[in-house]
Amino acid sequence: MAKEKILLVDDEAAARYGLRKALQPHYSIVEAENGITALKKIEDERPDVVLCDIKMPEMDGIELLKAVQKKGSGGTIPLFIMITAYGSERIAVDAMKAGAYDYLSKPYDIEELRLIVAHAVERLVLQRENVRLRQQLGDGPDIPIIGKSILIQEVLGKIAKVAQTDVTVLLTGESGTGKELAARALHEQSSRHHAPFVTMNCAAIPKDLVESELFGHEKGAFTGAVTSRKGKFEIADGGTLFLDEIADMSLKTQAKILRVLEDKTIVPLGGKEEIKTNVRLVSATNKDLKEEIAKSLFRQDLYYRIKVIEIHLPSLAERREDIPPLADYFVKRFSEKHHKPIKFIDPGAMQLIQHYIWPGNVRQLQNVIEQCVVLSEERRIMADHLPDELRVVNAESLKFETGNAGLIEAKKRLVRQFERDMINGALRRSGGNVSEAARRLKIKRQFLQQKMQHLGINADGFR
Repeated sequence: MAKEKILLVDDEAAARYGLRKALQPHYSIVEAENGITALKKIEDERPDVVLCDIKMPEMDGIELLKAVQKKGSGGTIPLFIMITAYGSERIAVDAMKAGAYDYLSKPYDIEELRLIVAHAVERLVLQRENVRLRQQLGDGPDIPIIGKSILIQEVLGKIAKVAQTDVTVLLTGESGTGKELAARALHEQSSRHHAPFVTMNCAAIPKDLVESELFGHEKGAFTGAVTSRKGKFEIADGGTLFLDEIADMSLKTQAKILRVLEDKTIVPLGGKEEIKTNVRLVSATNKDLKEEIAKSLFRQDLYYRIKVIEIHLPSLAERREDIPPLADYFVKRFSEKHHKPIKFIDPGAMQLIQHYIWPGNVRQLQNVIEQCVVLSEERRIMADHLPDELRVVNAESLKFETGNAGLIEAKKRLVRQFERDMINGALRRSGGNVSEAARRLKIKRQFLQQKMQHLGINADGFR
């Protein structure tokens, strides 16, 4: 595979030499001695990342960034990492507001430089993967069904095959797996995509109001019906109606849904005339409908009518390889939403995230990442930012092959980093009080002191 291309922009040759020596084994390097030359190199070379000094004659780094954004570089804009002198962080923050990905202050640490560049490249890889997935779904809006696991690829493949038909689809899977996203993808890829996509959660509406919501009502049809109102079927005419948690619908309402599917007509409550409806029905449930049928809680004839095609959404635990790109996506999304400078998840924290069981699936992951983004005061999410339930190490999930010394050492480093993050977080929250930190960690004070000594942690730095 071709190496990612990095453009180094600095008017000092020695500075470019240092950057090149640090990055060249891993990336393809291009250089420019000023902003004007860099602008031409960006057009010709199409670099993935630009490492750019802010202070330069003729055209400084921020001016170069704005010029690239204005021109669009043929639709491909590289990620900018700005380099600034010590004490000039305010200027770097201005650069980030202008659209830079990150910044480094001189004198910078080589490992920090490599880490920031690596995360910038990871961001680009994720963006390209998302574009590929969206293209697989077609040219519709950004529907973030993110992942490259075999299971999620099968889901995407089924959506692509079924979308252009008008058959009813039943989406199954645990809560939080993305059934509504799949329903939206089906709609956006269908010939109905210009018409409405209407949703209704059958479990969230009182049973005595469900029929009014679905079929509408005439004025005076029941107490409180002071005006006539269209139902979901009529609103969704020509488009798609998504009924979530359909198993929570009463048997009486199920019978009426079956009639609508067979006759293509509805009668509003209190009305007499039939109204034609042209709706593609997509349903979803987290229950086993065959079991519900056996309990006489769901109609068998409706089951076969709504399930011409079934698409199962896998749990997050079944597709763990998709957790890192999902987590990175949510970091970017919520950092922008809450105006936070968080760029990535620390490897130790990501390991914990990837090996958690996630009973609430993608929805729970999304909520956890948003919580971390809101509460973090740093440029990355650390292990101690995660909720307590994620910071319990699952020893089984962290096992490595015993025959590989490199992996064993990697495990040791991970455990040391996890312990360091946990202790630093507890000390920070307790103001450097070791006894209070031990109480928070639920370990003995003496054991904590031994660990601190072993890891080189000094409580004075947190007071």
